[in-house]
Amino acid sequence: MPAMSFFKDLSLSSASAGFVAVLVGFTSSVAIVFQAALALGATPAMVASWMWALGIGMGVCSLLPSLWLKKPVMVAWSTPGAAVLATAATAGGFDMADGVGAFMLCALLITLAGATGWFERVMNRIPLALASALLAGVLARFGLSGFVAAQTALPLVVTMLLAYLVGKRFLPRYAVPLTLLVAIVFVAFRAEFTAVDIQLGLTVPVFVAPKFSWAAFISMSLPLFVVTMASQNLPGVAAIQAAGFADRRAEGGDAGIPISKVITLTGLMTLVLAPFGAFALNLSAITAAICMGPEAHSNPARRYTAAASCGAIYIAIGLFGAAITGVLTAFPKELVAAIAGLALLGTIGGAMHAALQDERNREAALITFLVTLSGVVVAGVGSAFWGVVAGAVALLVQHYGRMPQAKV
Repeated sequence: MPAMSFFKDLSLSSASAGFVAVLVGFTSSVAIVFQAALALGATPAMVASWMWALGIGMGVCSLLPSLWLKKPVMVAWSTPGAAVLATAATAGGFDMADGVGAFMLCALLITLAGATGWFERVMNRIPLALASALLAGVLARFGLSGFVAAQTALPLVVTMLLAYLVGKRFLPRYAVPLTLLVAIVFVAFRAEFTAVDIQLGLTVPVFVAPKFSWAAFISMSLPLFVVTMASQNLPGVAAIQAAGFADRRAEGGDAGIPISKVITLTGLMTLVLAPFGAFALNLSAITAAICMGPEAHSNPARRYTAAASCGAIYIAIGLFGAAITGVLTAFPKELVAAIAGLALLGTIGGAMHAALQDERNREAALITFLVTLSGVVVAGVGSAFWGVVAGAVALLVQHYGRMPQAKV
């Protein structure tokens, strides 16, 4: 029974990794989701429904595949997609019905990308060095933010850093949960939690009938699809590859995480939940790195429990959206930034090592890393996509015709 083996494999480090992933993923971008909903004219009940739909969608797509496959499958909402929606809705004057129609059409495109397997085939042609550099670039921004937080909360960040270092020295498996516990006690002692209005009770989903239009498809569906695939699913696959959970059957390994099937699942789940506010679900990169890394569990075979824990918490957020949203948003932003940066240190280091260990690909990997880290946005597409493009061009120019394994 998957449930029985889950409780047997669960540990404090994996459970805390799941909580940290939710804390980081939720609090770092929920404001952008609120902006997108309000730009489409959402009422307070509709905003709560968005949290219900996104929480249920992310939770089911993370929990069930993780338990079934015993691999850490991590799904999140499309943060850049929410930013695109907020901008497009304001500029185009679209309402919630237009938005729901656009979400459904985008979901069909995501489902098609997964069902045909074309996206996975493209990702399989990207060298490991570039994929690792891409992941390092995405994560490094969060690592930097953790230490930049010292500008506004120096005592908190220093305390967390010392707790982390002491934890790594004496209790390496529990360094992150220990750091989080110390930070919570520190913030509580100084009364620095943000005051929020916590509303108890189940969230009631609100159904909105879709309205389809060519204008909404061009202005919202297509941009939402492009940024979700390029800025979210692309680094999400890179996180899976860097953590060693990709398909290794060609090398005598196991099947790994079936990327195309998971992407298909996110598309179908988005399609079902779109009338209630699920605008786009996708593979996670940041929170996936937290649950797939050694800090979650020293045994890779048991790291699925971290992703499953994360999924269970997401479902709880969906069911009790208003109350749990209030609790999570009460954490100071500096605490969230610092715990994210510290939790990702091991994954960033591993990704950089994998990216730079092959001298022939080193410059291309560095270009990928720096472009991704820059955060540049061109034509509405984020730096993760352009980092891979820049690295691929570097490989082609430097090694085309001499290095078959660098073919992209």
